[in-house]
Amino acid sequence: MDPPAIAPERDLMSKFDGLIAERQALIDTGVIDPFAIVMDQVKSPTEAVIAGRDTILLGTYNYMGMTFDPDVIAAGHAALDQFGSGTNGSRMLNGTFRDHMEAEAALRDFYDMSGAIVFSTGYMANLGMISTLAAKGEYVILDADSHASIYDGCAQGNAEIVRFRHNSVEDLDKRLGRLPKEPAKLVVLEGVYSMLGDVAPLKEMVAVAKKHGAMVLSDEAHSMGFYGPNGRGVYEDQGLEGEVDFVIGTFSKSVGTVGGFCVSNHPKFEAIRLACRPYIFTASLPPSVVATAAASIRKLMTAHDKRAQLWANARQLHGGLTAMGFRLGTKSPDSAIVAVILDDQEQAVAMWQMLLEDGLYVNMARPPATPAGTYLLRCSLCAEHTTAQIDAVLAKFATAGRAVGAIG
Repeated sequence: MDPPAIAPERDLMSKFDGLIAERQALIDTGVIDPFAIVMDQVKSPTEAVIAGRDTILLGTYNYMGMTFDPDVIAAGHAALDQFGSGTNGSRMLNGTFRDHMEAEAALRDFYDMSGAIVFSTGYMANLGMISTLAAKGEYVILDADSHASIYDGCAQGNAEIVRFRHNSVEDLDKRLGRLPKEPAKLVVLEGVYSMLGDVAPLKEMVAVAKKHGAMVLSDEAHSMGFYGPNGRGVYEDQGLEGEVDFVIGTFSKSVGTVGGFCVSNHPKFEAIRLACRPYIFTASLPPSVVATAAASIRKLMTAHDKRAQLWANARQLHGGLTAMGFRLGTKSPDSAIVAVILDDQEQAVAMWQMLLEDGLYVNMARPPATPAGTYLLRCSLCAEHTTAQIDAVLAKFATAGRAVGAIG
């Protein structure tokens, strides 16, 4: 017998009807779904095959190009051969292998900090640390443009949540000043914000946080590897070592694999392992993954030439797009992210598809991932991009930009 029909008002999937209709309307215009791209083959950190076409990759977070590093790949192969494909357990039980410990040791050396904890993803690192650090009756103060993982960490915890205007030192100071003095407070910041590629004024913000007695967590996901003398992130670049209490990062960007972490010098930091639900109740990373992470992190400690090349690439792309008349997310090449802002979704999708069909992949981003009403094409540079590749990228942007009316 057929199951009874579910009344529409009680169908849990009905709430997504508007989203389904919006996506279908976009597809009906004849464009490729920008959120369903499949990489048929990846040839290098900067080249892939998409729909049978050789394509320059300018929409990944492979900032330091470590995904094809021979030493990193060899470390993963060795761990796969020695320990198999997975751990089949959490870090608290049977899921801590030799290479998990090596990855945490590499992080302690890289950051010159006493404590390091590896999570299964960068998302889980924010989810776990924020929800565990700030408890009921305490406060989390965060930038309004914070990443979804930061917001979700706040939602999973029981602390009171206070938002301040994006990158506004004055608003942070004002909102901290309105809070009661007795409860503990955690100010959550990001070194580089992933949509526009803009950098936080961490030095001023950390000073404000300390003035009000708050601890500071800085997410350096989009700056690790190439910001600061040792590649530790914006907080290092702005001279804040010893002043930021917790640094969050990810393996899925400059490190070139998957996973997340938090490092800290706090003497009680190891207690997080005993209380953090996203650490305790999830499977640990496969040994081959943490082995590649450890090898990559150790190589990043001396990757000075790669850092210099990445910054040169950022200057070349940002300067070329600016000269053409594109509206960019930042006035100067502040990070490895260069965001091209378009008028609306139709223009953004049309230009994105023209670029893809011309052999260039970038990210198409729209609300709620971007600030309200902002549609953009986000370019993420890699240290392995060549000058010739960026010249080719600029030529493709010129053609597509004129075709959709983004530039004259």
